[in-house]
Amino acid sequence: MRLTTKGRYAVTAMLDLAIHASGKPTVLADIAHRQGISLSYLEQIFAPLRKRALVTSARGPGGGYRLARSPSAIFIGEVIEAVDEQLEATRCGGGRDCQDRGACLTHQLWQDLSDHVRGYLHGVSLSDLVEHQAVRDRVQARSRPVGSGGTRVLPPARPGLMRVAAGA
Repeated sequence: MRLTTKGRYAVTAMLDLAIHASGKPTVLADIAHRQGISLSYLEQIFAPLRKRALVTSARGPGGGYRLARSPSAIFIGEVIEAVDEQLEATRCGGGRDCQDRGACLTHQLWQDLSDHVRGYLHGVSLSDLVEHQAVRDRVQARSRPVGSGGTRVLPPARPGLMRVAAGA
C-alpha cells in the first residue's frame, strides 16, 4: 500500500474546500496558494474528483469548485480512490494470485491490513477532519495577520518543528 502525493494532495485540497466553503465557488489558484500545491497539478487532481461527483465546477467569472455534498457525506477513502489510488497492501492487488497462481503465505495478513485501512478511511469524513483541533489551529495560525508586534506561527521548516515569526 502506497499513498502517493496525488492522493495526499487530493485530500488536502478537498479539506481546504471544506474549510473555506463560503457559498461561492473556490478557485484552484486560491487552494494552490494556501496549500503550496502546483496549480497545474491541482487541475489534474480535480478532473477525476469532478468525474466522481465529489466536487462541482462553475465556469466563468466567479467560477471555481464547490464540494458536491456536505463535508460530513464525503469520506477520505472516496477521495483517495477517486484519483486512482489503491488502498491495497497485497502484492497481487487482492487477486489471490501472488505466488504460483495462488495466494502467498502472508496474503491474508496483507488483505486484512488493506481492509482495516480502507474501512478506517471510509469512516473519516471531511467534516471529521475540519472539526479536528489540530486542523482548526493550523487554519487559524495561517489566517492570523502579522502586525503591531503580534506573532504568527509559520509552517514547519521540517516535520515536527514549528517556527514563530515576530510581527513588524
